[in-house]
Amino acid sequence: MKKLRFSSKELRFSSKNHIWLFFSELGRLLKSRLTWLVMLLTVASPAAGLAWYKPASSETMLSLYLANPALAGGAAGGILFGLLALYELDRAGRNRVDVLVDAVISPLDMAAARVAALLAAAALTLALTMLVWLPVCRGLTGAVFDLRDYVPAWLLFMGLALPLGILAVSSAWQFTGRADLSLVLFAAFAGLSLTVWADDWQLCWLNPCVWALSDDFSNVRIFRSAAWMRLTWLGLLAGIWTLSWLCIRQYQKGLLGSLARSVRHVWRPVLALLLLVCSCTAWAAQPMVDHSNPDQTVMSFYEIPYAEDLVCTGRSVQVYPDTSSGTVSGSASYRFRNTSGQEQTAAFGVNPGYTISSVRADGVDVPFSVSDYQEYNEAKLEVAIPAGEKVELTIEYGGFPRESRSMATMQGGDEVSEEYLCLENAELSPRLMNVLPGENGYPASVEITLPASMTVIPFGTGEAERVKENEDGTITWRYETNGTGGILYAGDYVREEIEAGGITIEFYYGRKHQAVMEAAGAVDAVREVVDYCTGHYGALSFAAGNTLKLIQSRVVGGGYAVNGASLLDEADFTAQNLSDAGKGAASGEVMIHELVHQWWGLGNMFDSSDETDGWSAEGLTVYTTYRIVRQLYGEEYAVEHYVNQWQKAVDDYNLNFYVRCPEYLEMLPEEKRLEITNSLSYVRQYCEMPLKILKAEQLVGGEETMDRILNGLFNRELDPAYPYLTYQEFLDACGLTEEELNLA
Repeated sequence: MKKLRFSSKELRFSSKNHIWLFFSELGRLLKSRLTWLVMLLTVASPAAGLAWYKPASSETMLSLYLANPALAGGAAGGILFGLLALYELDRAGRNRVDVLVDAVISPLDMAAARVAALLAAAALTLALTMLVWLPVCRGLTGAVFDLRDYVPAWLLFMGLALPLGILAVSSAWQFTGRADLSLVLFAAFAGLSLTVWADDWQLCWLNPCVWALSDDFSNVRIFRSAAWMRLTWLGLLAGIWTLSWLCIRQYQKGLLGSLARSVRHVWRPVLALLLLVCSCTAWAAQPMVDHSNPDQTVMSFYEIPYAEDLVCTGRSVQVYPDTSSGTVSGSASYRFRNTSGQEQTAAFGVNPGYTISSVRADGVDVPFSVSDYQEYNEAKLEVAIPAGEKVELTIEYGGFPRESRSMATMQGGDEVSEEYLCLENAELSPRLMNVLPGENGYPASVEITLPASMTVIPFGTGEAERVKENEDGTITWRYETNGTGGILYAGDYVREEIEAGGITIEFYYGRKHQAVMEAAGAVDAVREVVDYCTGHYGALSFAAGNTLKLIQSRVVGGGYAVNGASLLDEADFTAQNLSDAGKGAASGEVMIHELVHQWWGLGNMFDSSDETDGWSAEGLTVYTTYRIVRQLYGEEYAVEHYVNQWQKAVDDYNLNFYVRCPEYLEMLPEEKRLEITNSLSYVRQYCEMPLKILKAEQLVGGEETMDRILNGLFNRELDPAYPYLTYQEFLDACGLTEEELNLA
């Protein structure tokens, strides 16, 4: 038999030819059927996000058909490629050729080549997945599809999960040298991310906390958050992998002996240390979420005593958002009257992400301090105000606005981009805490400079006007307001002015949603709802004079109102929601349903602490929608598409096994039990309760009597301690008992 001979020169050449080794290993990897099976399963795994794995809870189109598939692909792909990495790393030892391979090629070089080849295969898989799912996502999301959302979603939610899985398994195997122990460690690591760490946005390395993607506006903020988490873990696992790489057994030595030999090249441990230090620093210094007191019953900032004989007679603010970086800079001037004869301390609330660069009183620097303690997304800025009849204090501030830690798993609200901006209170300018107002309150003039494509909408009675067109293509807007803070929205909006109910409705919605809004007849729906509800129930309490702004916001999980303005969550107007048959027979009728919530939900609130309770805002909202539709399309249409549908759903509900035998429901796993409970609660709120209200209408003497009853309930005097409309109040107003409204 001819003997194989290798010279020491040939051996040294083979061990140093890293590029050749990488391509050789990649070629071998791509010839494996197992590799292609893993790649195929990974490409198909996003389908789980359409079927059962739906971590994004919002029902926007991009949440349902982009975020969920990408997140499912990331979780499955990270695990699959981790298992593939373990199989490949253990291959030589499993076939008992590891000694021969180590004799020809340095174990360190071979390990680096294998991991590099696995990472290349992961990149190829990601590219294939994005190509395969491109037409699927485009078809499912329709008019709101945008490559600026598609590409980063797949790269961040799925793409970076694959190398993390590879590095995690590789590190475990290189430390232990055992496949079984590595598998257990990886399973525990992945399991922690999917369970215990799932609600910690920095720890869930496999499944990022993404609760929603906006259809109509940008998603830069949530992408930045996911990128920060992914890159932090990538640096950490790369550092751990480098350290484990130094522990690869060589020259028949153990872990410590191999480590001692590998660290002779100083750059190796230095690189590992640098990666670990940088990733830990990035974790500790994350700019996305604040460190507010998690106990939300503590409100110490609202207990600060007012400064003696110090009043604020007015303020002015100039704000300069940088829509490319997501940062904000500004200058706020406050006019004080300090008649105490001595220096007073004024307290301001500032966003924890902002840095105070200077504070001047009448042009002179004055001492100030910012507390480390944070509460309700604010840190406390304290400034010494000198005595004087007229003192002008100017504060220069800026930074990246941080979101509250209580909303860490629902990030995205503090979006600052070229398509959307929301600045609330201390994010807009430092908020006065302990200074009394002057005779005219806290009059304020606010200027903000934004790209020309954006429309500025103060959330309140103020109206913004353009005051200057700048050479860089931006426009400066100005509006007047009164208060210590304020909320400002801006974005690429379409504005519709609608005369209804004796007032002017300024209806703002995202330009990307224009086709959906027009198809749903949004303008007509607003007019019909306002006319009907104002005529039957009364005017909204938050309509300022003769004007009300209805503003569609980026998806935030709900709406709210102040004097002169009301917020509409974009999730209420997605194509998915507008096709919900439980809210209306057609998209225009679902639009009516969502707008009726301005009366039943915002104008009158309901206690939602018990989600299984049939009495909620939905009952009166569905009933009112039915009444409006009956007025528009006639009795026959309304009965067919509403009353008959409610009755069918209630009949099915009464035949449901778990309704008749609730003891069996308690035996089910929690996730399945919650799914069934939610389904049953939906029927009780959207079908059973409207039928009960319709029965009450018949028992009290007809529509006109019911309208008077609901008008009285809508305009009743509220109890500040418990302002909710209860079922018992409804029954008392009708002169009925709960038993009389039973449908059985």
